[in-house]
Amino acid sequence: MFSVFRTAAPVAPSVLLEGCVQSAGCALACDFSSSDEFEAALIAARRAEGRYGTKHHRKWTLPCALATVALALAVVIALVR
Repeated sequence: MFSVFRTAAPVAPSVLLEGCVQSAGCALACDFSSSDEFEAALIAARRAEGRYGTKHHRKWTLPCALATVALALAVVIALVR
């Protein structure tokens, strides 16, 4: 009977090794040069999707900071007297 599967012709180990080296370089390719660049792109993509919510909370940042400073100043004045 004939075999259903064909066997490849024997290949020298050095040829196999060269093929592995070439394919390994392609497998490790990445669009980003550092993890910081990847994280920035990831955050930008998530912001575009709306995952982090709207920017309405930013309008309260300055008033809350001023209130915190005023409260801290009041506590310091009360402790000094």
